[in-house]
Amino acid sequence: MLNAQKDQLFLLINSLSKAEKRNFRLYATRIQSGKETKFLQLFDVLDKLDDFDEQAILKRLPQVKKHHLPNLKRHLYKQILTSLRLIHIQKNIDIQIREQIDFARILYGKGMYMQSLRILDRTKLVALDHHQDLLHLEILEFQKLIEARHVTRSRTVEHKMDELLMEAQRRSTITYYSNLLSNLNIKIHGWYIDSGHARTAVEKNRIKDFLEEHYPKEYKQDTHRETFFERVNLNQVSLWYHYINLDYRRAEEQAKQWVNQFIRNAQMQEKDPDLYMRGLYYLMVFLFIKYDIKEHTYYLNNFKEYVAQADPNLNTNSKMIACFYLNLCRINNLLLRGDYEGAQELIPEIEGGIELYYFHADHYRILLFYYKFAWIHFALGEFDRAQDYLNEIVLVKNEVLREELYYFARLLQIMCFYEIQEYDIMAYNLTSLRRSMGRSHLKDPVMTTATTFLKRICERPESESQELFLKFQKELGRLEQEVGNQKSLVYLNLPLWIKSRLAGCTVAEVHTAENISV
Repeated sequence: MLNAQKDQLFLLINSLSKAEKRNFRLYATRIQSGKETKFLQLFDVLDKLDDFDEQAILKRLPQVKKHHLPNLKRHLYKQILTSLRLIHIQKNIDIQIREQIDFARILYGKGMYMQSLRILDRTKLVALDHHQDLLHLEILEFQKLIEARHVTRSRTVEHKMDELLMEAQRRSTITYYSNLLSNLNIKIHGWYIDSGHARTAVEKNRIKDFLEEHYPKEYKQDTHRETFFERVNLNQVSLWYHYINLDYRRAEEQAKQWVNQFIRNAQMQEKDPDLYMRGLYYLMVFLFIKYDIKEHTYYLNNFKEYVAQADPNLNTNSKMIACFYLNLCRINNLLLRGDYEGAQELIPEIEGGIELYYFHADHYRILLFYYKFAWIHFALGEFDRAQDYLNEIVLVKNEVLREELYYFARLLQIMCFYEIQEYDIMAYNLTSLRRSMGRSHLKDPVMTTATTFLKRICERPESESQELFLKFQKELGRLEQEVGNQKSLVYLNLPLWIKSRLAGCTVAEVHTAENISV
């Protein structure tokens, strides 16, 4: 569907639910007479096409000339969005608030500024109650405009103007701080995407200096009471800072505080489900890295329950986020338990979700799924099947792939070559991988130790492999003592692989035996 990717109208129509399509047709027939429904006919044609094809469209709509098609498509696009707005206004508080502001502007334009002020007073309370800080400020500024240009009854109410100005000043300050913190959140997240984890003292000082340089100097927590989104942004900033420094315990604490903000403000789970689910996902990532099965299971059950209850009210984007984040957490939970067969049974269901949201999703998440699928097959001894998924990662030609996942996939691929005794291919890929890692800024002790070991075992005779695996096991034992190595050890799970090689069985069998003994 390459053409579909390029045509925004076709993508929009394909994203509509049956109810949304039915509502649009009702809306279109209400606003247009029978002779003026060319855009509705275009909608029906596009809805039936499997792929965007301009020639097929013109063939099915002979009354539409080719040079008129772009304008007709623009008109249809606008009408679909208008129809969707009418549906989603009941689900999105910000749309409801904007509608009331629009009504107030219309009344003001007709000279009915007292009615306009009454609407703004009511809407302001709604915005405050739902933490809509920017819209709250917009309402206050509109109120100030009316009061500045007209003589209203507000002047006769004692301190009414002073209260309005003080409220506007407070809200302006809150908005200013929220903007600074959201900027910082994006910047520090960008640091991680560009530079990865800080392992050396020099790198740790760099991220520390970066945070001190960009942290709002005027933001004083002892004198300023943070709003909901300010607190969440602070949690995210601290989470990324600790995660970059490989301090998973503190990163987990910040993720829990982030989630708890939503638990204490339950209505925000409905108003901003994406941010809540994102917080749950990151919390469970840290619990996965820490191998905390009990806590991970607790929050996974909460996540499942929330999605089951919220699903009827979630929009397409939220459903996609729920699908991806929840399924990653489900896979991780099964991996923690050593239930590889259960994880394998989930793969077809998850692939269905990936296909459904493929053109809307963050491609990195899809590749992360592929890595998980590859590890599941590897653990079950299905090395060729694992390679199929790993090829989807290592052969990717764009820049959405983060180095860390790429090198995890390359190492797992080489481990597959070893298992199927493709030693020549293994040696070739090792040379390429070591050269690539040498040019990379990524300096991961676990990966470096693993590539050295794999090169060694590739060059030595089979008779010495047992001894080499035992030595590698001891090296990993030392690396396991360093908290900063937890992530790589969990994602590659080299200790389990060594045990499986020494025991002469699959990774899944070793993991199952360990869980039974516990």
